[in-house]
Amino acid sequence: MRIAEVSKKYDISADTLRYYERIGLLEHVRRNESGIRDYSEADCARIQFIKCMRGANVSIEALIEYMQLFAEGDSTVTARKALLEEQRDLVQERINEMQAGLDRLNYKIENYDSIIRKAEQGLEN
Repeated sequence: MRIAEVSKKYDISADTLRYYERIGLLEHVRRNESGIRDYSEADCARIQFIKCMRGANVSIEALIEYMQLFAEGDSTVTARKALLEEQRDLVQERINEMQAGLDRLNYKIENYDSIIRKAEQGLEN
């Protein structure tokens, strides 16, 4: 499958696919006799995994480390799990921060007319 087809199928820009290849997330993408990238099913499975992990807010750095560990084989299972747990904890922290912000906004909205509007009037000088 050519880069344009993969880009469309996974809703990832061609530039991003090239970037993933350049930094080692996609290794050894085959090229045809004209030098055009020809993505295999295994490449596409890897792209789908990368997109899923990025969608879960796994950092590029952590994803590179994970893929390197994966390439080393079963001896790295514990390290890979630990890395995923670390990334999960970071996502949970971000969720907690966002929830706190959402709670503040909801409070302001619920109390806007009775409390907040009066308090904001004191700021208008």
